[in-house]
Amino acid sequence: MTQIPTTTRQIVLASRPQGAPTADNFRLETVELPQLADGQVLVRNVVMSVDPYMRGRMNDVKSYVAPFEIDAPLDGGAVGEVIASRSDDVAVGQYVLHGLGWREHAVLPAKSARVVDTDAAPASTYLGVLGLTGLTAYVGLTAVAGMREGDTVFVSGAAGAVGQAAGQIAKALGAGRVVGSAGSADKVARVVELGYDAAFSYRDGPVAEGLASVAPDGIDVYFDNVGGEHLEAAIGALSTFGRVAMCGAISQYNSTEPPAAPRNLALAIGKGLTLRGFVVGQYPELVAEYHSRAPQWLAEGRLVADETFRDGLDAAPQAFMDLLDGANTGKMLLRL
Repeated sequence: MTQIPTTTRQIVLASRPQGAPTADNFRLETVELPQLADGQVLVRNVVMSVDPYMRGRMNDVKSYVAPFEIDAPLDGGAVGEVIASRSDDVAVGQYVLHGLGWREHAVLPAKSARVVDTDAAPASTYLGVLGLTGLTAYVGLTAVAGMREGDTVFVSGAAGAVGQAAGQIAKALGAGRVVGSAGSADKVARVVELGYDAAFSYRDGPVAEGLASVAPDGIDVYFDNVGGEHLEAAIGALSTFGRVAMCGAISQYNSTEPPAAPRNLALAIGKGLTLRGFVVGQYPELVAEYHSRAPQWLAEGRLVADETFRDGLDAAPQAFMDLLDGANTGKMLLRL
């Protein structure tokens, strides 16, 4: 029988970073766990997600999601085992996906948790290709970029979690050619193994030259995870009526000065380009559609995801800082 803890450990935001986060911006605390109220569950987290968007939430600025609060725990996707329940809908022993990561235990309403089958797929998969990571790639390609069969698709950050998924999903949806950028020769080789037709390392020279080498006839769709120089290069390479799904801009998350690029935005006028930002939560109608397709792609081997693991809650801040430096291939995850 699992002993019910009365305390837990959590990572709080100690201060807001200026530029790249440092260890001083985080603090590990031990806190009392509240008694369960009716309809709540107590979850022992087993794996949590570390994601680039969390950097934006460390700033005290208005955005699509509230910023993290100073001296309060950070949060994010996690999967854990229910070890106590006062809900008729979620039982002890079930595993649930929820949004209270960055802590070893979480108390939350059962209605805020989604029961997942860890016999069908590992817990971490529900934070990756069977979770928001895969859904983000699917939404960006379909609803935002309007990808069509035969399109040439360029994905930046192709070795990251969303980038890997976007390239493979584009192929599954009938893209004619899928190319990507990554930060090292090993990452370039890996995304080609995963189904990309070609890729280049953005560290080897100007992005525009790298993109021209893998897509000499131009591109129809750009799935943007990076922004900056990548977005500028894509605008130059896009065909008439090309489409951009603006998912992220990791190249400037730690910047303290405004980015210089893209300097060629005026090309969007004559080319009739569509540049559209998105947040996956804006497309709830696609959740069931994606979850009906992704398991089959996974079973067929058409959707494969790399995972980079770190262990123990103490390692969470460094894992996050390493993520922003590109130390991960695929999804950055923390085992608890």
